[in-house]
Amino acid sequence: MPDVLEVLVVTGMSGAGRSTAARALEDQGWFVVDNLPPMLLEQMVSTVVQGAEISRLAVVVDVRAGGFFETLRASLDDLRQTGGVDLRILFLEANDTVLVQRFEGNRRPHPLQAGERLVDGIRREREILADVRESADLVIDTSTLNVHDLRRKVEAAFADHADVRLRATVLSFGFKYGLPVDADVVLDARFLPNPHWVPELQKQTGLDGPVNDYVVDSPSAREFLDRAAGLIDLAAEGYLREGKRYVTIAIGCTGGKHRSVAIAENLAARLVIDGVESLVVHRDLGRE
Repeated sequence: MPDVLEVLVVTGMSGAGRSTAARALEDQGWFVVDNLPPMLLEQMVSTVVQGAEISRLAVVVDVRAGGFFETLRASLDDLRQTGGVDLRILFLEANDTVLVQRFEGNRRPHPLQAGERLVDGIRREREILADVRESADLVIDTSTLNVHDLRRKVEAAFADHADVRLRATVLSFGFKYGLPVDADVVLDARFLPNPHWVPELQKQTGLDGPVNDYVVDSPSAREFLDRAAGLIDLAAEGYLREGKRYVTIAIGCTGGKHRSVAIAENLAARLVIDGVESLVVHRDLGRE
């Protein structure tokens, strides 16, 4: 048995992808327990610590536990004081519109709907989960992610690495579609020259070489990348010291097609060179 047992509590909104996250973790070698009543969490961890040949335990806990869910916060607080346990919380989020579409697509009622409207069940769940979401180590907004995107984000965040390093998701987005709710750092690339106004570049994206060159080959863009990478480098040690191992860096432009995409790709490449594991996600690419 290892000196420290990794314990990951997976929770969040119904319909936000808990099952997908659990399967991704299981494929990575985590021992996964689904729908465990919160009052049994400490007992489960204690059993594993005392003898099971398990080094990484993921427990899916959600409002299906009914009134028992109210004991979760107390159980988490107690576990944080337990020696030999490295506790983290993964919270999966999605906006109301997407959750409604997913439930209607599956033709299933929300577990807290209680004969009322679907949106009423979603609202009740948000209220119940508010405290846990606030204390989560990592929040993933799955509103614009498919199952493959979510698996990649979970795999990147919880891969089995001997050394503890900061892991980053570099997310491009369009301001006109709204700010990412799971962003830790938001950077604005709208001050850079916009390829949208160059006829031969307008239909291309930041993934195309000509657009990338147009965006990045300017003194202001290079300085922007230098300072952004420096900011993450400055914060990395503090993040790790405070137990925060995952950071989402959101880079926005008007539509999330040109400037933010190019800057996100280049920033992620720099972070990898600096020793920060990075995953790039282009939230709004293709929406225009």
